[in-house]
Amino acid sequence: MPIVYLIVYSTSFELLARMSGTSPFIPYELGKYLLLLLLGFGILKGYRKGNIGWLMVFLLLPAALFDMSGESTVRNIVFNLIGPVNVALAVVFFRKQEIDKENFVDSLRLLLYPLVSALAFTVLGSPSLEEVEFTLGANFETSGGFGSNQVSTALGLGAFLVFILWRKRESFSGYMWLDVVFMLLFAFRGLVTFSRGGMIGGALGIIVFLLLDRDISGEGRAIKPNKAILTAIPVFIILAVTFTYANSVTGGLLSKRYQGETPGTLAGRKEKTLNVITSNRLQIFNDDLKLWKEHPVLGVGVGASRKLRDKSEGFLSHIEISRLLSEHGALGLIYVLILLKLGWEILMRQKGMPYGAILASFYIIALFTTFHAAMRTYVSPLLFGLSMLTIVDEGHDELEIES
Repeated sequence: MPIVYLIVYSTSFELLARMSGTSPFIPYELGKYLLLLLLGFGILKGYRKGNIGWLMVFLLLPAALFDMSGESTVRNIVFNLIGPVNVALAVVFFRKQEIDKENFVDSLRLLLYPLVSALAFTVLGSPSLEEVEFTLGANFETSGGFGSNQVSTALGLGAFLVFILWRKRESFSGYMWLDVVFMLLFAFRGLVTFSRGGMIGGALGIIVFLLLDRDISGEGRAIKPNKAILTAIPVFIILAVTFTYANSVTGGLLSKRYQGETPGTLAGRKEKTLNVITSNRLQIFNDDLKLWKEHPVLGVGVGASRKLRDKSEGFLSHIEISRLLSEHGALGLIYVLILLKLGWEILMRQKGMPYGAILASFYIIALFTTFHAAMRTYVSPLLFGLSMLTIVDEGHDELEIES
């Protein structure tokens, strides 16, 4: 499984390069190309059982051949296309690939270690929180000087990974108490970026994991979901205290940020609508659907929606599903339906698989990330791919739920 280890270990490579300002020595978009290269190498080595991924690649190609805006460049096309292509290749590479429990846990640790590096950079590369002037918008100072949305996504994923390893008694630091400290650091630094998507994604992953997981002992002892959630109450209390502390550090602005408040809503100049709460993502979504309605078959072409939207012209797509519909038309819809079908299969088969709840959580986090950061990050294609692994354990007996 060396290629899998290399793929997961490269998670934060692009993010760290951007945070440290290494461009042009390490190109700005290198992470996506690196993932493309590694997946391609793995596929050439024979890991290619997910044939439906090839159909997903084919569905993306027609919209790359035309541009109804007349302003899309090759760079813009690649920027928008490489994310969903990587997802499709991840399906080809990871789907039906078997991995045993021990190697899977090792992969989780290798996925987490570079995220610890990103965490360290946000701490060392940010000013003292006492010097930061917090507002009701995303904060670049507390995210190491780079895009808070992507940094928050990495930190939220880090908190989730530490939690599930701690939960499964698979400590990554060697000490359970130190794992809790790392989890709190990931959560705290992610919260003070004021970018909500990544932290909500991590929390959503934890909730899905707790609802689906049946074995918390690591010894084959199964319990009901409600009991599983009860056993996590101490951690939830600690995380609540962490949020309360972060809120006090930010002068109470953190809680207002998560309530969707803006300077305009607080001053009474603007109504707090769903579009305001989602930082105009709803408007982009609606404009994309309008473009799809006007061009239902083939869409407007890759990268063209940004120039053709009505009220959100010029804004990058943040919701990948609506971008696929507006730019790829009916073929984009088929791509989305395939991705959702694969997710349904993951949710159905996780019950009979060791650590299956982790795979289902990966899929949910990846899908949620496409609603606030499209597929522009390394995280979404990677987690979509990992969620399609088959974890095997020859000594694993089917669990019986305790009453």
